[in-house]
Amino acid sequence: MSVSGIVTKAAVAASITLALVGSGWGNEIKGKVSVQGIKSAENIAVYVDSMAEKKFEAPKDHVAVDQKKMAFIPHVVAVQQGATVDFTNSDPVGHNVYWPSISGNKKLAHNLGTWPKGEKKSFQFNDPGVAALLCNVHPEMSGYVVVAPTPYFAVTDKDGNFEIKNVPAGHYTLKTWSEDGKPTTQSVDLTTSGASVELTVKK
Repeated sequence: MSVSGIVTKAAVAASITLALVGSGWGNEIKGKVSVQGIKSAENIAVYVDSMAEKKFEAPKDHVAVDQKKMAFIPHVVAVQQGATVDFTNSDPVGHNVYWPSISGNKKLAHNLGTWPKGEKKSFQFNDPGVAALLCNVHPEMSGYVVVAPTPYFAVTDKDGNFEIKNVPAGHYTLKTWSEDGKPTTQSVDLTTSGASVELTVKK
């Protein structure tokens, strides 16, 4: 290859790199959630609220929720609006999956029925909000599907840490949902170098 050809390829590669950086994609919102009056900072959903004049296509990949050892696993799962969740029964007994509402709207209640070990049923969550998962067969079981209006969300680890990846630079509103605490809202300005935030969820 000639020297001019190598220079041309290098210039194109540099232009692509600059374009990617300039687009603001690949940024991260990192943070930590502290709690007051709540026993744990784990399993708190943190998500970027809806963006004006911005719509997102439903994700093609399904999200998995298992019923194993008489529990919903994971206990809290966050998904993008329009996502399909596959509910699997891995226990040697029949399980049921239903939710009485989505964020209090009883018109969005749904019952998937009861099915045996090894089978699964799927549901597409098209409405943002929180579905409290229950089992008619085993009333002690519970779980949650948090449906976020954007593809930018995370669930905290046992120490309250979270990381939301691939967010374009901009000004956003972060929201939280907790099983035991009140929702919180906080503004965040995300630059190409990312953003770090601290949130507090109270009982």
